[in-house]
Amino acid sequence: MNLGPTTQGWTHSLSFMQQAVLLSAIRGCDGMPKLHKHKPLVKWYRRCILLSAFDGVALTDPWAPGGGSFTGPLAEMSADTLKTFQRFEERGRGHKFIYDWRCSQLQKASDDFMDSRDELPAHYTTHFMHAIEVVGYKHPDLEIREFWHDLYVRMVHALHTWPETEAQMDKRLGDNQGDWEARGDVSCNCSD
Repeated sequence: MNLGPTTQGWTHSLSFMQQAVLLSAIRGCDGMPKLHKHKPLVKWYRRCILLSAFDGVALTDPWAPGGGSFTGPLAEMSADTLKTFQRFEERGRGHKFIYDWRCSQLQKASDDFMDSRDELPAHYTTHFMHAIEVVGYKHPDLEIREFWHDLYVRMVHALHTWPETEAQMDKRLGDNQGDWEARGDVSCNCSD
């Protein structure tokens, strides 16, 4: 039995507030069906910050096997897609095909999430938006970082607002109560 952290090593150097933001978005939205169209993107998000519970490694590929139902692959390749891939591979063009297929699947997952945002509570989508902002600025893998940053910008623009810079996010989520309060509404500063 492993008694170490469940989060990937890169998260351990973040501020406590940034780590908490990452953890706040791990769950899918309550009240939504298990196969709701926002879930594939949430699984990919989990793969970007958590270690796989079954083997204790980071799953940095959205389609790699493993992870169970919580951090499982984004999507399985259909038999038709595999046959097409094999035909392209035989002609020496498989890499381009698989790259295009993977990009289109990630794009579809992003589009599905964006299309479902009216079905999801604003509270949930805001937690998810702030979490992917952290991944979009802090993940060590450039491609993963760019994917999440692009989606963060999409979400911010869908709200007709502007994205924070990394420095602004670091200040707001830098474990300094005064900096955090400066960016919040007065209702955030009231005790419950």
